[in-house]
Amino acid sequence: MDHTSHIDENTVVIQMKDIVKKFGDFTANDHINLTVHKGEVHAILGENGAGKSTLMNVLYGLYKPTSGQIFIDGQEVHLNGPRHAIELGVGMVHQHFMLIQPFTVTDNIILGVEPTRGIVVDEKTARKRVIELSERYGMKVDPDAKIQDISVGMQQRVEILKVLYRGAKTLILDEPTASLTPQEIDELMEIIRNLTGDGKSVILITHKLKEIKACSDYCTIIRQGKYIDTVKVSDVSESQLASMMVGRNVSFTVDKPDKEPGKEVLEVKDLRAKDYRGAEILKGLDLHVRAGEIVGLAGVDGNGQTELVEILTGLKKAESGTITMEGKDVFNRTPKELFDAGISCIPADRQKNGLILDFAVEDNLILQHYNEEPYAKHDILQRGVIRRHATELEERFDIRPRHTEAHPAGTLSGGNQQKVIIAREVTNDKELLIAFNPTRGLDVGAIEFVHKYLVEQRNKGRAVLLVSFELDEIIDLSDRIDVIFDGKIQGEIAGRDADEKELGFMMAGGAKQ
Repeated sequence: MDHTSHIDENTVVIQMKDIVKKFGDFTANDHINLTVHKGEVHAILGENGAGKSTLMNVLYGLYKPTSGQIFIDGQEVHLNGPRHAIELGVGMVHQHFMLIQPFTVTDNIILGVEPTRGIVVDEKTARKRVIELSERYGMKVDPDAKIQDISVGMQQRVEILKVLYRGAKTLILDEPTASLTPQEIDELMEIIRNLTGDGKSVILITHKLKEIKACSDYCTIIRQGKYIDTVKVSDVSESQLASMMVGRNVSFTVDKPDKEPGKEVLEVKDLRAKDYRGAEILKGLDLHVRAGEIVGLAGVDGNGQTELVEILTGLKKAESGTITMEGKDVFNRTPKELFDAGISCIPADRQKNGLILDFAVEDNLILQHYNEEPYAKHDILQRGVIRRHATELEERFDIRPRHTEAHPAGTLSGGNQQKVIIAREVTNDKELLIAFNPTRGLDVGAIEFVHKYLVEQRNKGRAVLLVSFELDEIIDLSDRIDVIFDGKIQGEIAGRDADEKELGFMMAGGAKQ
């Protein structure tokens, strides 16, 4: 899809020349160049930890470059923080949103730049402006909803509106589709087209090749902090982009031997539950997962997946129904009881529910076992054992940087945080592994790796429940696919017969064809 007609080749809005950014001895950006024109979508492609976010944090004024120059609208600038960047028309939407949960959408958008009449905040004018902006760029948001009550996709639109409200002409979107459903991704692409159509420029930090092909005009590839190339997207294929990014050929298919599933491990019957508003969100859901199979749960976010996983891991209580784990009743048990009953989970929100960000990586790797042997004896942590365990897992799961005893988990890149969780949950070796968006925010190399481990669990005779908004992932990995819609299972398809169109139709509430 060529929309290069929007691009004004004569107008360079952003130019970064020879940017070097060091943290101590570590060089995150090693002489990187970037040129962005008015009205263009420019993707920045690279693996986790390649230096994409660092480069954009330099452009957004969060980091000062060690050396190199930045030009905005032809003028060299020395940014002294995000506020300065915004004044110059550069806004950034981070991968992990920075919204205040109990505040409304409008309050979040105007925070820090509230229009006032006298000393009173002029809420009415602000609300009107928010509605105008959201209509202009085709972003549906409820200006009066509280952040804690809205979907991830809607929260992202609030972040985009926040930078537009502040007058941004260039928007940096960091991994914007990481937690969106296929429909929300389409809506975001539409929003991006509306923005560039209006003369704004969009810089897209991503490693999703399909999306780059769908909406970007140019793509700059960086690998291990170094500038590799800038290409016109219409001139290259997805696999060319992938090998430039990773430096080797990447396999996009999952090798999965045929396998007869074994005994039933998890059975959920007639499960009913309410959401945070007290509205019924699970409406009599039935689901079963057997040993040695991957069951994919496909659906648009907000149809009860989150609540189902929270109930299965003890973070939420159901209203009624039955849940049995290997024939044992585990309805509404605590997280510890469910873990002991054989359920482990790769959670959807790695920062909220997956890791303790201030703890060292080695401690995050034994979270559920820290008080058990061999990691503890008579309530004293055995540091040597914990460290050896961590070293082994860091090697096996390629967690970077290595030797992380001194590194809090919060300092790792998103992809490496995800690897820490996967290393821990896979080695917990429970009967059922629930994987909720396990490759969210990972690059193709890391995705290949996670998929291999999920299939390995299945081949070892474990039951795997894969809940994912990535339809490709569900189709590639699942032996059986259940489609969830409006709190119930809408239908079931064998993995090998899965077809994206039919699944999409069922995800929107259509009956199985």
